[in-house]
Amino acid sequence: MEWERFDLNPRIITAVKKANFRSAKEVLCVSGPDLQRLTRLSKTDVHRLHYAVAAAVRRSEPATALQLVRGECPVLEAGHRLSFACPVLDGLTRGGLPLRGITELAGESAAGKTQICLQLCLSVQYPQENGGLGSGAVYICTEDSFPIKRLRQLITQQPQLRADLPPALIRSLRFSDNIYIEHASDLVTDVVDGPNPGRCDYGLVGSKVLPALGIAWANQVMVRLMLRRLTGRVQSDSRSSAPRKLEVVFAPHLPRASCLCGVWEEGVRGIPDGHSELQPHTSS
Repeated sequence: MEWERFDLNPRIITAVKKANFRSAKEVLCVSGPDLQRLTRLSKTDVHRLHYAVAAAVRRSEPATALQLVRGECPVLEAGHRLSFACPVLDGLTRGGLPLRGITELAGESAAGKTQICLQLCLSVQYPQENGGLGSGAVYICTEDSFPIKRLRQLITQQPQLRADLPPALIRSLRFSDNIYIEHASDLVTDVVDGPNPGRCDYGLVGSKVLPALGIAWANQVMVRLMLRRLTGRVQSDSRSSAPRKLEVVFAPHLPRASCLCGVWEEGVRGIPDGHSELQPHTSS
């Protein structure tokens, strides 16, 4: 690797070589703190290194978060949505998640929020004509460990989830290379008083689940989706799953509506009207 072609201080280049980094990809796959440890560079130098390497290998000009919020990203068509990779869920949200503003997905523990987020991390990597953005994802994990085994399972099951797409297209995508995982402490600081108060991404008031993002974040939310786990079993294609209900709580472009869905081996799928059988729960 000819590190001298990068617009970097020779001191930074020497540190990178000494740490045995052989390619730009290797640098981009290492977090800032780890780069500091391996190269013994300052936080500012590591930021410069990341910026220079990313600028050299990117395929198009980056869009800032502010540009996305304002709808000023030139590579995206107006009104483009990020697909859930499921016709039923996309139908509920009129094509998927909007790219402007903040979409909040709330729900109690084990409702399926992580499953949907992992699915979106893969969906975003498909070309725009297939409901993606042709890009990657940043997953900020606030739990003890990232569900890497489930992510790998979802990757292997993409041909089953996206049976409408050419197998060659799915094989061409290096899904695991385009998800940046960052661990952080719990970002939620609000605690809602109730029978079971605690630090979580929802609050319990009586038997009602309420999002608890705090005053600053709550005022920034444009779309709020609520995911609830129901009792019983839901049937689809001779398979059963614990039923979930995905509900549009509010959105400027959507009516208040909901649909049933389930979590299967290949991912989260909605249950079309007239194609499901909600069975009562029986304990064995």
